[in-house]
Amino acid sequence: MSTEITLIPAEPQPLGSRLASAADNVARYLKLGLEGADNTVLAYSADLKSFGAYCAEHGLCPLPADVATVARYVADLADLPRKLSTIKRHLAAIHKHHQLRGYPSPVHADELALVLDGITRALGKRQKQAPAFTVEELKESIRRLDVTTTAGLRDRALLLLGFAGAFRRSELVALDVEHLEFTERALIVHLPKSKTNQAGEAEDKAVFYAPSAEFCPVRCVRAWVKVLGQATGPLFVSLRRGKEKGDAYPTKQRLSPLRVNLLVQQHLNYDADGLQIQGRNYSAHSLRVSFITIAVVKGQSNRAIKNQTKQKTDAMIDRYSRLDDVVTYNAAQSLGL
Repeated sequence: MSTEITLIPAEPQPLGSRLASAADNVARYLKLGLEGADNTVLAYSADLKSFGAYCAEHGLCPLPADVATVARYVADLADLPRKLSTIKRHLAAIHKHHQLRGYPSPVHADELALVLDGITRALGKRQKQAPAFTVEELKESIRRLDVTTTAGLRDRALLLLGFAGAFRRSELVALDVEHLEFTERALIVHLPKSKTNQAGEAEDKAVFYAPSAEFCPVRCVRAWVKVLGQATGPLFVSLRRGKEKGDAYPTKQRLSPLRVNLLVQQHLNYDADGLQIQGRNYSAHSLRVSFITIAVVKGQSNRAIKNQTKQKTDAMIDRYSRLDDVVTYNAAQSLGL
């Protein structure tokens, strides 16, 4: 006598629901696993809202979405056009949403991969990238700052630390005063977490003294910390205007990544009269790519560069260095003819 067993597929459930009865430590680690970097979470939320609105407008099902729905969505994004990196981020958001809700993701289907290949060919693989500035351009920007003001001291420290430490803007705004360790040889910055270090393992950056106090990131950060007047809490904060014209006082409010980007653009792209300097279009990401580009040009090894940037592969250094100027960076000028 045989017993026939019928398997009835269960309704998909969020990962959290499936582990709701798990031990407390499992729930705690689950929460950490589902969390992402703040900027990524915000971007994914906006992307999912966009995908949901698109599906509602066209009478499509966003969850679970089939491959045809997602293919149609990314094709329309490409026609707008949106950058390839933006389209891939939308796909990542859709994938994670399905994963967390317990549904199979349509994002890694072979058919969708072919559509994405076609989009890549159409849009081109070269994305608009943050350009790299020169050390002299950075120094010019520092000279234009009024360091007799609180804003000038803060922004000087921000620019120099961001460049010398090859920081992402998300890392800069996450820094607290207690993450800084001033030593005789260097300023050691203890990173709590970064884009490539979501586990929060101990990672340090070393920022060294410069001969000129005006451009020394260590001395300038120390000067800002003195004005900040606190041993704990956010390092880079917004300012509150005082009663007198030009006066400003540090608040407890941490700067946002958007504000950091605006400050970099303001100081590096515009002259003292507020006019844009021809050919300049730098952003906060330029702080990082400029460090990498200049280090490569000066002959630093990939290992030494990665020790500061915390990138995991040599390929990322190639991707971030801006050596595409055929005249400036070309071995043909060193042939000895």
